Amino acid sequence: MDDFHKTRRLPPYVFEQVNRLKAKARAAGADIIDMGMGNPDLPTPQHIVDKLVETVQDPRTHRYSASKGIPGLRKAQASYYERRFGVKLNPDIQVVATLGSKEGFANMAQAITAPGDVVLVPNPSYPIHAFGFLMAGGSLRSVPATPGPELFEALNRAVVHSIPKPIAIILCFPANPTACVADLDFYRDVVAFARKHEIYVLSDLAYSEIYYGDVPPPSILQVEGAMDIAVEFTSLSKTFSMPGWRMGFAVGNERLIAALARVKSYLDYGAFTPIQVAAASALNGSDDCIRKTREIYKKRRNVLIDSFGRAGWDIPAPEASMFAWAPIPDQFRHLGSLEFSKILIEKADVAVAPGIGFGEHGEGFVRIGLVENEQRIRQAARGLRKFFEDAGSNSEELSKAGA
Repeated sequence: MDDFHKTRRLPPYVFEQVNRLKAKARAAGADIIDMGMGNPDLPTPQHIVDKLVETVQDPRTHRYSASKGIPGLRKAQASYYERRFGVKLNPDIQVVATLGSKEGFANMAQAITAPGDVVLVPNPSYPIHAFGFLMAGGSLRSVPATPGPELFEALNRAVVHSIPKPIAIILCFPANPTACVADLDFYRDVVAFARKHEIYVLSDLAYSEIYYGDVPPPSILQVEGAMDIAVEFTSLSKTFSMPGWRMGFAVGNERLIAALARVKSYLDYGAFTPIQVAAASALNGSDDCIRKTREIYKKRRNVLIDSFGRAGWDIPAPEASMFAWAPIPDQFRHLGSLEFSKILIEKADVAVAPGIGFGEHGEGFVRIGLVENEQRIRQAARGLRKFFEDAGSNSEELSKAGA
């Protein structure tokens, strides 16, 4: 019987239904092309692995590490921010290493949220943005996930009508799942709004290095005054293909960083020291591997948009991130994103993430990860083409297939 207060507040994990169906199909021998989870398939660059291997040979590195990150790692992150964004950070008081950005968000929620506190969360959004605060006892108010006028209209309504007043706004650009991007003018408006109303901003910048245009995604901390109200979360998972290493950062406002560091000091001793040393090596090293990774994702994106379009599924080309946010084809929209995702596994041997898993306003879409090579993406397109051709317009039969 699930009668624990915090787990009772969590809805059923939508993705688990897709994962079970995927596992069942694979157990039956199906070759499922998995584009559902944002799990990078590229190998971690060799020089980073070499640094890990070198460091782990020293038995002194096997002892407890530092919860907020070893000094060299925090300095490396500060140096990265200065090179990439022109933002100066004090590594002692404005940088904390986290066990991935997901853990950073969850523990920041624990650090700053009192029962009933209102947090403004984009919908659709990466689940931890909402549920980290829900587990901490907060209340959620959804706002649009796109960086346009409608978002500021929603923010203004929230300040007027939320009781108590919101404590924080969550941002994520380049966005997961929608792949939307934001510019510095948008961040300037957000910072002005947040400072006026004394609301913190928590910005997720995990996809800062996965972009396909000429202009790199900016940091909110580039805006004058942002350091007064904002903390930004980044991750090495996508930038350096290090998802299993669990290495991320929170940087920015000293008061928020101190609160996060204090909570973490009670919960963990930080990542394994060799991982932290290797992560510092990644941040201090050449950008060549980042450029190569970006180019691979760009080629995959282009193959996806072209081959899926030829198969009969027109998908907008994402400007950034390792995802495409794909509207469900018209003939299948009545099924909803969860049933459509199930049917793709059964009928096309393709796994995607249902949009409803990212919030109610994600319905009507699925998220497709660029985590298979170009050959496999084309194979997925062939499976989709056959499914689309065979499906026809028998919605009743399709509904049964997805059940």
